[in-house]
This record gives sequence, C-alpha cells and structure tokens, in this order.
Amino acid sequence: MTTTRRTLVVLSAPIDALDWPTALRRIGRWAARHESRYVCICNAHSVVTAGQDAAFGEVVAQADMATPDGAPVAWMMRKLGFATQQRINGPDLMWRYCAQAAQRDEAIYLYGGAPGTLVILQTKLAQTWPGLKVAGAYSPPFRVLTAEEDAAVVAQINASGAGTVWVSLGCPKQELWMAAHRGRINAVMIGVGAAFDYHAGTITRAPLWMQHAGLEWLHRLVSEPRRLWKRYLVTNTLFIIGAARQLMLR
Repeated sequence: MTTTRRTLVVLSAPIDALDWPTALRRIGRWAARHESRYVCICNAHSVVTAGQDAAFGEVVAQADMATPDGAPVAWMMRKLGFATQQRINGPDLMWRYCAQAAQRDEAIYLYGGAPGTLVILQTKLAQTWPGLKVAGAYSPPFRVLTAEEDAAVVAQINASGAGTVWVSLGCPKQELWMAAHRGRINAVMIGVGAAFDYHAGTITRAPLWMQHAGLEWLHRLVSEPRRLWKRYLVTNTLFIIGAARQLMLR
C-alpha cells in the first residue's frame, strides 16, 4: 500500500502529519526492503534548534520521516490544519514497532546507550517478546570514531540483517549520525533519544497522566534540572514565541 507523504512546516521544520498506523507501516515497509533511510523524532527543542542551526535544520528537512514528538509540536500541527494529530514519540514508537517486528520475525539493531543499559534493555526486550530478534547492539565511546572503527560498525550492522537501527545518542548527535550514514547502512535508522534508558528503567519516565497532559518535559526537567534547564525553559519559550508568530502570520 502506497502512502502519500504530507508535511507541515512547524516554525522552520517540515514535520510529517501522520498517525500511528501510518508511521509504523511506513517504517516496516522500508525495513522489509532494507532501504537506507532515517527518521527524526522532533520535539519543541528539535524544532527550535532546526531554525537556529543550519546544519541540523538541513538534517531534519532531509529526513525520510520527521514525527511530531512532544505535545507542543502536535498541538501546533492541529492548529495548522491536521486536527487529529497525535504525538508520535520515540519511546512509544520503538516499543510498538518491536511488538510488530517480533510477530513478523524481523531483526532490529540497537545503537547507543551505555553498555550496562544495553544489557538491561536486551533482557527486557527478550522477556517481553521472546521471539524478537536483536541482531546486535553497540555502545559507542564518548568520542568521534575513527574511519576504520566507523566502517567496522557499518559492516557489522549490515551483516546483522537488521531492518531497523534504533539510535539512542541524544539530540542533535543522533540526527547528525543518521544523516551521515544514510546510503551506507542498509536499514532504517530511527533516533529515539532517551528511549533505551526509559525501557531499561535506568531513567524513570513521566507517569501517564503527565504524558497525556503534555507535561513529560516538566518531569524530565525536575529529574535532571542542571542538564536540561536550558533546553526546556529557553527553547520552550522560543517555541512559544515562534509558534505565536507563525499562527499570526497565517
């Protein structure tokens, strides 16, 4: 089944207007053909950064799919005409996709996260879906890989037979990594931020009522104030200003 892509520009970033079944089906179709593609999961921070950093903005614009993560981005898309838009966030996208991949005997690959987190995550995935094939996992060092190391990782991923590579490096590192490897890695790369830590339980995710109320960012801010205060307070303010300007100029 062919699905026509529809995007809406939020501030300066083109974001896909789509629902959960469409997002999952599209990734699954690409994965079955081992197409080299990448998916950006875009929250308010990503959208603001895309307008401030030309290189990052180009990466988001060139993505094969950019989903609306974060309540503010989904809300903005509803205001711009896609009235039923939901959040398509990284942790839930990964979890829903793994459930489907286990059903169709499709292999996945995990890239990113701390070594201990990957061990816990793989155990959790095996317990949840015994039939899920985790074809490999790699925790990169906190430095730029040499050309030889990078080539070895690419070869390992391609040899694994994985249809998707779930990338947990944080924004904007994961988006830049995926863009640099499109055309080299024969799988769909999806940048899912802190999803590995959430699913492994090394970071506690906001309770469902906060997620549904659009307050997941507040839970993360309270949990890691020193690291995240600028991201959430400054960029959220810039998002509100940019969104108000865009809506007034419609």
